[in-house]
Amino acid sequence: MRYRGKEYTGKGVRVAVIDSGIDRSDPRLKGVQIEGWYIELGATGHALLKSDFEDENGHGTEIAAAIHKIAPDATLVAVKIMGERLRTSAELMAAGIETSANSKCQVVNLSLGTPNMGKALLLRECVANAVNYGSVVLSAAHPKGERAYPADLPETVGVAAHPDCPIDKYYYFDPKRFSRKEWGVLSDKFLTHGYGLTKEGDTGRFRGPGLATAYLSGTAACLAEAMPGRTASELIDTLKRSALIPVPGLGYG
Repeated sequence: MRYRGKEYTGKGVRVAVIDSGIDRSDPRLKGVQIEGWYIELGATGHALLKSDFEDENGHGTEIAAAIHKIAPDATLVAVKIMGERLRTSAELMAAGIETSANSKCQVVNLSLGTPNMGKALLLRECVANAVNYGSVVLSAAHPKGERAYPADLPETVGVAAHPDCPIDKYYYFDPKRFSRKEWGVLSDKFLTHGYGLTKEGDTGRFRGPGLATAYLSGTAACLAEAMPGRTASELIDTLKRSALIPVPGLGYG
């Protein structure tokens, strides 16, 4: 990624991928430094960490490949909270966020969320703590524009998708400039490309806000390399300033 006249690749930055794990044998991730854990909740509700984070579904690997496309030198940290059927809970998401922040991941990617408003407070506390630790937390918005957490939390970078957005550009819908009445659920969110790409440039298996979040996470990793020592809030503000500002003529609503 180019920033202020220089190219950045996410070197030295740790990016957590809270998802279904990562397949280290995927050819798109050849030579990438990959670490990680598998998190389960014990009978007492405590997080139990295991070393096996192999992907049983493919979703987490696709997200990792999308991040790697933008930030090829970043270290990927798999935080597996889902199995083959991609089922998880808000408690596991919270444990994943805490584990990522404690592992000094400057960028935390969640290409998932929950519509359960009752879990919003739990997730907000974890995201706020992660931001205080220095982690930028990015989360996918609901694909149909409904409520989703942690994407709709003020401390989180919420990301939506649109097919007309190029992979190297993104928009920010500032609620101070555009009201929710005008922009609906996009207000206070980023909008970027939401299609996985193969080496041949064809559309990959997954699409939507999950992939869009991954691409923006790669951008955040490059910014973290370009701005070492900055707080998470400073990096988020830089993301907002670097984004394009939409106008009504674009038709995103």
